[in-house]
Amino acid sequence: MSNISLDYDALTQTPVAEKPFPHVVVPHFISNDDLKAVVADLPEMKSGGSFPPEALKLTPRVAAMIEELQGPRLKALIAEKFGLDLADAPTMLTMRGRTREKDGRIHRDSDAKLVTILLYLNPRGEDWVSRDGCLRLLNGPDDVEDYDVEVTPAEGTLLVFPNGPTTWHGHRQFVGTRYAIQLNYMATGQKARYELRRHRLSALIKRLPFVG
Repeated sequence: MSNISLDYDALTQTPVAEKPFPHVVVPHFISNDDLKAVVADLPEMKSGGSFPPEALKLTPRVAAMIEELQGPRLKALIAEKFGLDLADAPTMLTMRGRTREKDGRIHRDSDAKLVTILLYLNPRGEDWVSRDGCLRLLNGPDDVEDYDVEVTPAEGTLLVFPNGPTTWHGHRQFVGTRYAIQLNYMATGQKARYELRRHRLSALIKRLPFVG
């Protein structure tokens, strides 16, 4: 069991926002005190891109937190909140430590991903004053300035949304440290199985040579 307290009550009590698409934002899903401990324990990720946790050297604290995030309690709460059947949905989790010039371009997630969950593990600081690395939930696929919601990627904020044909999101170009955990509940079709296989292969490759 993680000794990091996750605020499940806040997630339960936060209503689903409908614009620009159904989503939930929960500030301080990890408290500020716990966030400091997690940030101090995060593995170094010198390059951009996503890292499966199996490819990183994790402290017991971070490993336990990741295990809990992939557990049944969070999945059940999200399923109930959005009226989804996620009982048989596999999980796929990755970590990011740095954002590159090419990251943040407008996109929507793969159809193989039923739900996207983002947990931001950065302190609130001057990096986000410019709003360049703040995730925007967009009204369409063409303009990163045409957004309805902007999420500062800091202070243990949790963002959850079921994927769909209009779930466009992105951020202004930002280069630098930007820690995030992305958790997806996956479909069970062929495309999802392919993504999960690729995820496992990525973990093996990134462990040789060891990263972090």
